[in-house]
Amino acid sequence: MSSLEERFLGLPTTGISDALQGYNHMNTAIKPLKETYKIAGRAFTVSIPAGDNTGILRGIRDAKPGDILVVDGKGYTERAVAGDFVISLAQNMGLQGIIIDGAIRDIQGIRDLDFPVFCRASTISASAKAAPGELQVPISCGGVSVSPGDIIVGDADGVIVVPAGKAEQILQTAIEKMKKDQQRQEKYSGSKEKALQYLHSILGDK
Repeated sequence: MSSLEERFLGLPTTGISDALQGYNHMNTAIKPLKETYKIAGRAFTVSIPAGDNTGILRGIRDAKPGDILVVDGKGYTERAVAGDFVISLAQNMGLQGIIIDGAIRDIQGIRDLDFPVFCRASTISASAKAAPGELQVPISCGGVSVSPGDIIVGDADGVIVVPAGKAEQILQTAIEKMKKDQQRQEKYSGSKEKALQYLHSILGDK
């Protein structure tokens, strides 16, 4: 993990969202299987036909350790494109996490692996294996454009995409916003009087 990715790992997705003016977050249905999961790294993109996981297997094989596999599964939730065995392969290959705009299965088995998985849904039915899919191409995942190498950050609140070319700028903006939020917290928290002071200031009360 590079120093840039490590610095993003230390920031909440909410702060990064503020720096991006509320854009570039994936659909709110895409959430981690455990709220404790936190990831930040480079996107290795995969596009698959709905319900087919051959492209995911290829992505797991070709991605570098530390990459985050980002899968455009077309939002299809009737067939799972990964279960505990497939997720274990990703873990063994050194990936940092997987984000799937689609469904998984074997939820308890995946949770037992303690490997970060973010997805839209779960189902029982297994995937098909008929088409190779596409790797390292621009995709749409959860309604957001993702290009290979973009910074992906995920936590309990969801997943956000930081375009690679703007990563340093967005990082600095997010850090500054977090500092201001901390200063506000210190200034106005701790008592009813301070809370009222803030409410009056923000609402323009006289």
